[in-house]
Amino acid sequence: MIKSICFDLDGVYFLNGKSNFIKNLGNYGVSEEDAKRVFLKSDEMNRKYKLGKMTDEEYWSWALKQWNLDMTVQDVIDLLISGYEVNGSAVEYVKKVRNAGYKTLICSNNFPARINGLQNRFGFLDDFDVHVFSYDVGFDKPSKEIFQILIERAEVFPEEVFYSDDDDSKMDGAKELGITTFLYTDFDAFVDYLESLSVKV
Repeated sequence: MIKSICFDLDGVYFLNGKSNFIKNLGNYGVSEEDAKRVFLKSDEMNRKYKLGKMTDEEYWSWALKQWNLDMTVQDVIDLLISGYEVNGSAVEYVKKVRNAGYKTLICSNNFPARINGLQNRFGFLDDFDVHVFSYDVGFDKPSKEIFQILIERAEVFPEEVFYSDDDDSKMDGAKELGITTFLYTDFDAFVDYLESLSVKV
């Protein structure tokens, strides 16, 4: 029986953030290829940042040098946050399942500037009972450790947690622990699958 539902942020609760950021960087002369190289493909730097081993100041100062941009760290963070939109259907559904008695969870590979910026703009954390961020706990998906922390904070059994992701490889640790998983394709399929598990709102 599902008692807690974990929502993905990028691409589910929030839409177009990364793509709009890359597009907006183009207005400052940064090519799409260069924007992606630094922000999406620099695995070593991005992973260190998301594991809390780099500060916002350190990461974004490095990124600005890579892009040869003359702006402040706060300017580039503001540019990132400005491109995010909320998925109205997801926001409404989070509120519905919470009101129906289910715990609402977040488990995300993320960094403080994005979470704090989105919270300041949208107040989204107010709708979630539990949130586990990689930069806070020092583990990232798909490790078992981050999902174990999620289970402990939610105070439920693994099989009572529903977790979905659009990247199947990110779910390995969750599957090992016995969490109920679902490969995310679109929001309607996500809701339909929850209904098939007797989640009623």
